[in-house]
Amino acid sequence: MPAKKKRPPYIPPGAPGHPKTGAETRPSSQPPEWRERESDRPKVILPAPSRGVARLVYEDDTILAYDKPVGLPVIAPEGSRTRCLLDIASERVARTSTKSRAAVVHRIDRDTSGIVIFAVDGRTKKLLMDSWDELVTQRLYIALVEGIMPQGDGVFYSWLREIKVGEVYHAEPREKGAKQAITRWRVLAQGTSLSLLELALETGRKHQIRVQLADSGHPVVGDERYGKPKQRGEGPTVDLGRLCLHARLIELKLPGKELLRIDSPSPPEFDAAIRADSIPIKRPTQRPGKPSSPRSAGQGAPRPRRADPRGK
Repeated sequence: MPAKKKRPPYIPPGAPGHPKTGAETRPSSQPPEWRERESDRPKVILPAPSRGVARLVYEDDTILAYDKPVGLPVIAPEGSRTRCLLDIASERVARTSTKSRAAVVHRIDRDTSGIVIFAVDGRTKKLLMDSWDELVTQRLYIALVEGIMPQGDGVFYSWLREIKVGEVYHAEPREKGAKQAITRWRVLAQGTSLSLLELALETGRKHQIRVQLADSGHPVVGDERYGKPKQRGEGPTVDLGRLCLHARLIELKLPGKELLRIDSPSPPEFDAAIRADSIPIKRPTQRPGKPSSPRSAGQGAPRPRRADPRGK
């Protein structure tokens, strides 16, 4: 009786080893340097940034300034007891005064790092919130973006509208709820597929930088809300495990005080990504094991004809 054929194991569609949609499981006969790639450059994967802790960078009798790490919200989401930067600032104020408490005067996104300022008392809070654009003389951000910018600097002029909570989109000037957004930018460094930008806000709209960069075709690296997903074979990508946007500097002039400049250095992972993206890939001009024909290359004599097995 013939042996019963062994039934192959079931592999679901899309899983490695599936005959139609899965990955090829047999090793390639080509040398590793010649196996097919999705792009001319390998995907750049760098270690995720350290979540760290909020660092107090300035304190006086009117304001506190913190360097916020990635992942820490400025205020806790509604209905959540998540520890936030406001909690940390309030605990700091409570050490010196039982009558005062920290107050939020501006915010940055949870996944954005950098400088955040809090008012220490109600009077300073009202002053900053009523006259923020006049008292804050400069706000700079650093962003790692996809692609190469068309020129060394420029200005984004647009109108933005918040359609629903947390989602902002480009709008027409006369559209209801539309607000003008102006951002000046300049290139700090470029690789082959990434650019490092410094951006100066002239207006402070929600998600202003992220929306304008996405609209320009150069979304912030790691922006899952406004950035376009990479397509297979589209080109080199980078994964830093974060939204690559950093609040670099705030200049503030309070009445009766000198101009205050509070800054935070650019995250080192941004510079590391640019350096990695700038390394060229060197490829041999000819596949090993497949020399060109001597006749076409002009070397040696023509290949002799094969002998006839019949002896003719």
